[in-house]
Amino acid sequence: MPSLTITLIQTNLFWENKKANQEMLEQKIDSIKQKTEIVILPEMFTTGFTMRPEIVAEKMDGETVQWMKKIASEKKIILTGSVIIEDNGKYFNRLIWMLPNGEFGVYDKRHLFAYADEHSHYSGGNKKLIASVKGWKINLQICYDLRFPVWARQPYGDLENKFDLLIYVANWPEKRQIAWETLLRARAIENQCFVAGVNRVGEDGNKIFYSGGSRIVDPLGEIIYQKDTDEDIFTFSLQKEKITSTRNEFPFWRDADSFVISE
Repeated sequence: MPSLTITLIQTNLFWENKKANQEMLEQKIDSIKQKTEIVILPEMFTTGFTMRPEIVAEKMDGETVQWMKKIASEKKIILTGSVIIEDNGKYFNRLIWMLPNGEFGVYDKRHLFAYADEHSHYSGGNKKLIASVKGWKINLQICYDLRFPVWARQPYGDLENKFDLLIYVANWPEKRQIAWETLLRARAIENQCFVAGVNRVGEDGNKIFYSGGSRIVDPLGEIIYQKDTDEDIFTFSLQKEKITSTRNEFPFWRDADSFVISE
C-alpha cells in the first residue's frame, strides 16, 4: 500500500499583510529538501485570524489563489491552508486544496468561532471536502471544527467509505492549548485514522498569543510528531498499513451509531 508524505509548516504570520506572508511562506516551502506530496499551512495564512474581511478578502481569482497555483505547479505538490474569500457578496474562511495541475477543491469552515465574533463577519459552510490522493481519503477541516466530533465522524458502514487522514489548519490560542492537544488525539482514536493539526505561533494584531503545538497523531492516539512554541517545518511519511492493522485488530467501527447531519 502506498505511503503518503506530508509537510507541516508551523509559523508566525504577518498581521493582515498578504504579500509579506506569501513571500515568507514561499521561502519556507523552497527550503523543504525532502520529497513531499502535501504541504499544509495554517488557518488564514495570508492575514492571521482577523475579523476585518471587508479589508483583506479576495476573490477566487485573486492573488492568493493564483500564488497557490504557482507554488503547487512549480513544486509539484498539493498545497493547502485557509484564506479569506469573498464569494457572491459573502465572506468565507475557506480552505483551498490546490493540486499541481491547477485544479482545486474548497471547504468553507462550518463551525464559526462565536467567542471571537467570527459568525458576525463570515458565512459558514455546510459541505465537507474529502480529497483523494494515491488511494488515501483525506478529510479537511478548520480550527474550531475540532470541537465538534460529529462533523469529523467516520461515515457509517464498511471500511471502503472511511477516510484515512484528518487535517486541521488552525489559529488556536495558547490559552486553550490543552483542548487542542486533547481533541486532536481524540479525533484520531475515535476515527481510527491519522490526524495532522497545523497551528501558528507568535502574537497576532489583537495581542492574542499562539504557541503552536502542531502535531501528527496515529490511529491509536500515539503522537508521532509535536512542536511547541517555535517555528518549524516537518515532513513525515504516513503508512497505510498502520490504519489497516488498527482497524482489523480493533474493529470498533462495526459498532458505530448510524446518524445523519442536517444542513
